[in-house]
Amino acid sequence: MGLCHGKQIQSPEIGEENGKENHIVPDIEEPPPRSGIAKLPKFPFYSPSPLPGSYKSSPANSSLNSSPLRFFKRPFPPPSPAKHIKALLARRHGPVKPNEVSIPEGCEVELGLDKSFGFSKQFFSKYELGEEVGRGHFGYTCSAKAKKGELKGEEVAIKVIPKAKMTTAIAIEDVRREVRILSSLAGHKNLVQFYDAYEDEDNVYIVMELCKGGELLDRILARGGKYSEEDAKAVMVQILNVVSFCHLQGVVHRDLKPENFLFTSKDDKSTLKAIDFGLSDFVKPDERLNDIVGSAYYVAPEVLHRCYGTEADMWSIGVIAYILLCGSRPFWARTESGIFRAVLKVEPSFDEAPWPSLSAEAKDFVKRLLNKDYRKRMTASQALSHPWICGTQEVKIPLDIIVFKLIRAYISSSSLRKSALRALAKTLTVTQLSYLREQFGLLGPNKSGYISLQNLKTALLKNSTEAMKDSRVLDFVSLVSSLQYRKLDFEEFAAAAISVYQMEALDSWDQHAHRAYELFDKDGNRPIMIEELASELGLSPSVPVHVVLKDWIRHSDGKLSFLGFVKLLHGISTRAIPKA
Repeated sequence: MGLCHGKQIQSPEIGEENGKENHIVPDIEEPPPRSGIAKLPKFPFYSPSPLPGSYKSSPANSSLNSSPLRFFKRPFPPPSPAKHIKALLARRHGPVKPNEVSIPEGCEVELGLDKSFGFSKQFFSKYELGEEVGRGHFGYTCSAKAKKGELKGEEVAIKVIPKAKMTTAIAIEDVRREVRILSSLAGHKNLVQFYDAYEDEDNVYIVMELCKGGELLDRILARGGKYSEEDAKAVMVQILNVVSFCHLQGVVHRDLKPENFLFTSKDDKSTLKAIDFGLSDFVKPDERLNDIVGSAYYVAPEVLHRCYGTEADMWSIGVIAYILLCGSRPFWARTESGIFRAVLKVEPSFDEAPWPSLSAEAKDFVKRLLNKDYRKRMTASQALSHPWICGTQEVKIPLDIIVFKLIRAYISSSSLRKSALRALAKTLTVTQLSYLREQFGLLGPNKSGYISLQNLKTALLKNSTEAMKDSRVLDFVSLVSSLQYRKLDFEEFAAAAISVYQMEALDSWDQHAHRAYELFDKDGNRPIMIEELASELGLSPSVPVHVVLKDWIRHSDGKLSFLGFVKLLHGISTRAIPKA
């Protein structure tokens, strides 16, 4: 179950420069509040784990420029529960102690709550509970054997969620959402199989596939904390496959970590399965979530800023990849505040062993996931097409929802910006174009090599599940496909589906930008008046355009300058424009 309700807020349009006025930037080290003044929690975070842990000692003064390596001998312990975390849990779930299964005190908060889920009440007539095999945020998991039905004689896993812990309406909704997500996403080979949900007066019982191979964390520890590059790739492909599937459906997991991936058997080549969707939520492509949930070592910076989407999962995958390859965490500290500060401010170290001996592609893969600017991070589909992943194996690239967002932004752009993006597309490498060709092919171009906006909806419907309805992804794509626009060939599609922010994260960005400007200057650049540029960008006449756009135009010939070209690639940001 989630720790905070996933309230959604509207995100800025693609192509705008995101401002920070709506972000709550955590101030990690503040002086203690004066006596008698209540202080709101800055980090409502909890990462429960029943496992013990120990670490090597660390230097007293660690640099904020890079995160020192912290090798582990035992499973990672969570940060110690702080008072503000307990206060948050009390507000969300009532006075419940994490990992405690007894009935909490203060049952008066339960008055008026409807704890009926409409699930079958025949659990004990169908299943015989076995021993406990795991414990999560507000429930525990047991093995069980089916006594009758289609699964008769088979072992299954039962997640037991005590109703006594559901002391708020939000906690009840968390359980409903978890069951909804598990049932609607059922069928993916790298997602734990959901069978059914039951309830009685005391508990909710979620029946799932029993994975006997143990956690990914256990495998990491068994290998002494490090995977070879080839073995790490095999793990990452499975993680990226299931996460790309979830993101296309509009589901963000929000708690990706080695403990939440299980192997189906003890075999080295066993299938890896994602589990524990208790913190997951639905999110539309043009919306952001603002509640802070997850596990501290894996939390993305934008989650701490309370404005995030599916990109937060990609950061967590980057942390997992870092751990797989070098056996240490990229962000480490002794306290919760220190962990959060490291996530927000520290750059992970790629200088200490074994990084110098690893391939350049492996380092680039991890760096492009651990970019603190979520707009510059790879998506799961893009990560599957990264040279480190697909360079030595054939990987199926799934449909990527970011393409739909970028196409919508492109269609609503000015003709001048479209021309600039077409120039940038001409600088793409064969590797970069291969991902776009895969996406274009998935949209079903006709024999003449064109797609219409209706192709977007048709392609998405082929991949849709019930989760896509709950997340309203279909509503978003239906809106895009209803726009009036000519058909796109691959050349224009490539221009439309470019993420300028992601390209800025590349070491080769300067070369791309200058080469694109040369092409634009040769073919599309012409003398342009500030008023004409303002009209192209859709600026209001009341806006002081001379102040905003004076640096965009070259004084020598009145053509768009390189600075103006790069800004144009992003699109105008009204947040940066002074008010009249």
